[in-house]
Amino acid sequence: MPKLHNDLLICDLTQSYAPTGGGGVSTYLREKRRHVLERTPHRLLQIVPGPEDRVVENGRHIWVEVAAKQVRGSPNYRFILRTAAVRAVLERYRPDVIESLCPWVLPWTAIGYRNAHPECTLVAGYHTDFPNVHIHRVGEALFGRRVAHALRKVAVGYAGVTYGAFDRLYALNQPVRDQLAGWGIDHVDVLSLGADTDLFSPARRDPGFRASLGLPETHGPLLTYAGRIDNEKRADRLIEMFRRLPPQMGAVLAMFGDGKLRDRLIAETRGMAVALPGFVDDRRYLARALASSDIYVSAMADETFGISVIEAQAAGLPVVGVASGAMPARVPAGLGYLGPVDDVEAMAAHVQAVWAGGAAAMGARARAHVVERFSWERTFNRLLADVYPAAMARAAQRRQGRWQVAQTQGPMPALARVRAVVRA
Repeated sequence: MPKLHNDLLICDLTQSYAPTGGGGVSTYLREKRRHVLERTPHRLLQIVPGPEDRVVENGRHIWVEVAAKQVRGSPNYRFILRTAAVRAVLERYRPDVIESLCPWVLPWTAIGYRNAHPECTLVAGYHTDFPNVHIHRVGEALFGRRVAHALRKVAVGYAGVTYGAFDRLYALNQPVRDQLAGWGIDHVDVLSLGADTDLFSPARRDPGFRASLGLPETHGPLLTYAGRIDNEKRADRLIEMFRRLPPQMGAVLAMFGDGKLRDRLIAETRGMAVALPGFVDDRRYLARALASSDIYVSAMADETFGISVIEAQAAGLPVVGVASGAMPARVPAGLGYLGPVDDVEAMAAHVQAVWAGGAAAMGARARAHVVERFSWERTFNRLLADVYPAAMARAAQRRQGRWQVAQTQGPMPALARVRAVVRA
């Protein structure tokens, strides 16, 4: 397997970035930038959507924003359609490796660039289980189960066509890798993400934090969630869960983040012991918020990894969530409780069980679990030492004609393959 030479230009390419309200991909971009610049000799080009075209070159780091319109209904995210502008950036800088971090449009810009420059290696990060999250669950809500199932099959076919053209793909957990293998995508590694356990630590606990949010000082727990306040994250389920907690428990709830449900939830929770202070761009503040809480809660059913969960665990919190997606891997027995998706009664019962059973001791075990298993250094060491070299080895086979890839600027000419998957 080839080793990386010392002057690679690595490119991150994604739609899944937001300066406020951003989730796991935004955290990944930030931590990868820190690792590459502090611990490697490589250069890093990061291309994301923004309000206007902008290029900032700072030593070995190049930050590029491509002007894009906001996603309808989302106050945070933008979607790049100007693929020619992205292609121009790639042609200007000529990256050695392109890592695609989203499934829509931009992977095909990377494929088109690589077809013109076969020396480039393509890696994809499967950070969102989009056939299930974006297609099936949304389709079922809009059109019913039968149509949603058909749409999901189309999305699975699209995934096979798209990622079949990449030199290597990584999933964030073994069940997703197994799922991809079932779709015929077998050139996949598992890459665990990380947490900064020095930053996210129980040592940052602030006894006055609850009052700083305007929440009442009670004898009960401070429940906390950090992430997008939207339908995908099922943020409204947390409010429904909170309503079912007994008043004598004295619980209060803080939901950090922004999203299209936030204004509605603020209106619905007036008079309740609930705070929705918005997106936190100060990581030290977020670390203090988590360390000053007692239980982390999340109703998200489709986490592919769950960075926010392990950051909460690193801060010393037990977790109450749902038995779906990556949650079972993140919250093994003894570190919290998981219940059925959308079962707010079960979630409320689990919050009460954690509080009654000793949340602090469970949180201490959760931190020990994260410290032992998860770090960003381990993540990016594996990416650069294993995933990228494996991709480069496959790229060398491609250049030798030992396997074929899609020779197209976009997915449309490959739709016959997608239709074949659907018919199957």
